Amino acid sequence: MRLRQAPTAPPMVKINVTPIIDVALVLVIILLVTAPMMSMSDLPVDLPAAHARDTERPDFISLTLAKDGRLAIDEAELGGLDEVAPRLRERLAARRDKDRLVVVRADASLPHVAVRRLLEAAREGGARNLGIATSQITDGRP
Repeated sequence: MRLRQAPTAPPMVKINVTPIIDVALVLVIILLVTAPMMSMSDLPVDLPAAHARDTERPDFISLTLAKDGRLAIDEAELGGLDEVAPRLRERLAARRDKDRLVVVRADASLPHVAVRRLLEAAREGGARNLGIATSQITDGRP
């Protein structure tokens, strides 16, 4: 008497998605860590020193004024001071938040008049909350 063999099902091939998820999460973490750094302009700026502590405000618009007079909003370089108000108005409208913090990053060696003009242009552009970026004084030295 001959025994019958049960039909064998084809082997189930499963894709292990755990490594893919691990890599994806690492990429998300890298993006979250580097995103705040990308919102700053690449213009070299020597910030003035202050005794104030750092405050954490993750979402702001950065207005940068370099020593040589170049201007930038976030990472976009501008042609001149007359472009600040319309471009800032566009940024504030795009974010739909009129109370968004606008941080002015001006080189410490610039005259006060240049920074004041930039602040006035930011006000014309609709900025309600303005701040000035500084570096913290440590051990009595900036």
